[in-house]
Amino acid sequence: MRNTHTFTIKFILRMNKFRNHRAPIYARISVDGVRKELAIKETIDPDEWDNEIGKARGNRPESRSLNIRLVQIKSELMQCYQDLRMQHKLITADKIKNLYLGVEVEQFTLSKLIEYHETTASGTLAPGTLKNYFTTQKYLYEFIRKRYKTSDIYLSEINYQFITEFEYFLRSHQPIDHQRPLQNNGVMKHMERFRKLLHLAKRLEWLERNPFESYQFHFKHVDRGYLTVLELEKLEQKTFTIERMQLVRDLFIFACYTGVAYVDISRLTPDNLRLGIDAQKWLFYKRKKTEQSVAMPVLPKAMEIIWKYKNHPRALHRGTLFPVLTNQRLNSYLKEIADLTGIDKNLTFHLARHTFATTVTLSNNVPIETVSKMLGHTKIATTQIYARVIETKISHDMEKLRENLNQTSTNFMLNKKK
Repeated sequence: MRNTHTFTIKFILRMNKFRNHRAPIYARISVDGVRKELAIKETIDPDEWDNEIGKARGNRPESRSLNIRLVQIKSELMQCYQDLRMQHKLITADKIKNLYLGVEVEQFTLSKLIEYHETTASGTLAPGTLKNYFTTQKYLYEFIRKRYKTSDIYLSEINYQFITEFEYFLRSHQPIDHQRPLQNNGVMKHMERFRKLLHLAKRLEWLERNPFESYQFHFKHVDRGYLTVLELEKLEQKTFTIERMQLVRDLFIFACYTGVAYVDISRLTPDNLRLGIDAQKWLFYKRKKTEQSVAMPVLPKAMEIIWKYKNHPRALHRGTLFPVLTNQRLNSYLKEIADLTGIDKNLTFHLARHTFATTVTLSNNVPIETVSKMLGHTKIATTQIYARVIETKISHDMEKLRENLNQTSTNFMLNKKK
């Protein structure tokens, strides 16, 4: 919570309620510039009131009695403020007023929303997605600690200004560890998750409206990385004497020729490998991320890797096609493999999926609808993000067009001579 606040109490007259030569007295509570007024059920003739110091003038018994009452109320309000501080609770003028009046008003905070989301989403979201939410939440807590000098904030205090300042915080944040600063799309991803949290609060009726309604997202188009034919061949020809490095290389190549995500590779069992409609070996499995069923023929190079690990002790023990590692360890080994192979790219396991879509299938004239099915996508648009036509394919297609046009021109000239 905040260590310091600007906190003041002042007694004022409400002249808009002036009746019968008397005006009601209110206690004005101010915390960090935000005011709340409290009726103390006392009235006074304005001529007997000192507005500068906020007390009754003179030394008459009535004036002394009223001023004693004002001191008592101020002391009780100060005690409410101190109680909130001692309990490390969020301090607002409204909270002090309600505590003084003994009114228990349920206030929903950001931490309560995050806690609710973690409880309800843990069984429905993938571990990787949950991890991303944890990172967004970490940034939110760090932001409100630095910007508001507090550890929590009421949802009602989150407005458009809060959102834009959080975006600026993400863009200017300088990590103190080995991580790189956030790029534009990384910032937008955190803002998307924050929007979903507030949308949940609105559905729960913890918020009247989502302040993201006026916010504009700005994603930049980024080309997906992939291996070229030459880079893929270089990786296939590279062998490693260290078993774990060889295993990682093999699993990566398997993914290059199947497009299977690593989380699904780790779950493949011999039961997933069956004869397909053409009496050839196919993989039949369900994607963990989308629950989409996938059926795809196994290309020869992928089949070689399956046979290679068929009798591996760890695979047999787990009942899976392959011995597997954690995704984190896998990607760290891939960086070593990239250095040792001379591939100047950020080699991640997901790059294999892009390679399958771009280099292995689309560049070899496999229709995008077929590729989409094998990748387990529900929409062609998703496949178009992963895969693109590369320059060699364009060159090849244009060369065929050139030959066709030349042949057409030649036939026309021959017919003309006849």
